[in-house]
Amino acid sequence: MMEKLEILTASAKYDVACTSSGSDRKGQPGGMGNAVSMGICHSFAADGRCISLLKVLMTNGCVYDCAYCVNRKSNATPRAALSPEELADLTMQFYRRNYIEGLFLSSGIMRSPDYTTEQMIAALDLLRNTYQFRGYIHVKAIPGADEVLLSRLGLLADRMSVNIELPSQESLGLLAPDKSKASILKPMSLIKEKINENRSDLVKYNHAPRFAPAGQSTQMIIGATPDTDFRILTLTEGLYRKYGLKRVFFSAYTPVVEHSLLPALDTKPPLLREHRLYQADWLLRFYGFQAHELLDEAVPNFNPLLDPKCSWAVNHREEFPVEINRAPYEQLLRVPGIGVRSAQRIVKARRAGTLDFAALKKLGVVLKRAQFFITCKGKMLEGLKVGEHTLLRSLMSGQELGRIEPPQYEQLTLFDDFYLAALPAAGAAVPTAGSAALKGGEWP
Repeated sequence: MMEKLEILTASAKYDVACTSSGSDRKGQPGGMGNAVSMGICHSFAADGRCISLLKVLMTNGCVYDCAYCVNRKSNATPRAALSPEELADLTMQFYRRNYIEGLFLSSGIMRSPDYTTEQMIAALDLLRNTYQFRGYIHVKAIPGADEVLLSRLGLLADRMSVNIELPSQESLGLLAPDKSKASILKPMSLIKEKINENRSDLVKYNHAPRFAPAGQSTQMIIGATPDTDFRILTLTEGLYRKYGLKRVFFSAYTPVVEHSLLPALDTKPPLLREHRLYQADWLLRFYGFQAHELLDEAVPNFNPLLDPKCSWAVNHREEFPVEINRAPYEQLLRVPGIGVRSAQRIVKARRAGTLDFAALKKLGVVLKRAQFFITCKGKMLEGLKVGEHTLLRSLMSGQELGRIEPPQYEQLTLFDDFYLAALPAAGAAVPTAGSAALKGGEWP
């Protein structure tokens, strides 16, 4: 069992699921555990607690041959599989020992998508109905599985996700010939419909079973294909709008298999690019931006030295400065250094009186960035000099500044040949401050 667990947890590490649960479920007499919406995740909850999920595959054997996947059928790697009984028992043992507070379950394709989904349903049914486990469960839906099976799976899980993996049909055709855009989007559409139906049922019937109460999410691999940030962000925006996704996760491609269509094995994962996409995703969801405002065909990729919001502000100087005491909430959100909470505080605080720069600092505004784009009482910060060089350096973080090549300085030495050659010969007069040698620049 330990050998199986080592293989299947190692194979699951490429699935991204760092998210709060978004699901509340209280414990009941005779049941085991509960789910709290404030933060089942891989790192820290909203209340500061560190929480973990058992992140495991049902099997790393797969009938598909996706070029980017470490578990593809043509890759020579150790294989293992857990039966539904083994998985359910393992989850409960980990939970009783307080190792985990929930389960993240995915799987390679065993025999067919339907058979794989049936095995996952059997495992979750044991957890929910036999062991009475009421903790958080995130399950990956298998593209191509029957709608009836996906519906049963959604009634047992808190969150469902369908990995879109690659951002274009062209990339899927090259690297994942067994998958298609339609086979991935179809279960997404089904999950959205079932969630909407379930909301109506809950209004009519108080004890109606809940279908994926924490919603659905997806994952895209970044850097395995030549798709631009603009294409990825446009797709992300469309998924939020059309399928009502809670999150789109971006996973920087880590070369694990050698393939002519993929980056070389010694290529570093594009972590900075992944970070920029997450920042842009935040702007789409909470700041009112649209994909075409941040990027376009002429500039299809994000600036590595500036975050997307600062980059937009620099390129749209005509929108600024913004008067803090009069600007609407939506306009405040577009100012670098002003976040959602600080914008809400500004709107609330200015009802009681006018705000100045000292007050903004107390409200949590990052003045190092915001000072170039705002005015208080019609005036900019006293003594502020807005030069292009000063502006860009102020908008960059310490890490971003470190990526710029620093100027090369050379310490002077008495033993350098250049300076030795300039010294006066033995017995010659040493030049003074008013001598012709110094005035002519011959003395370094």
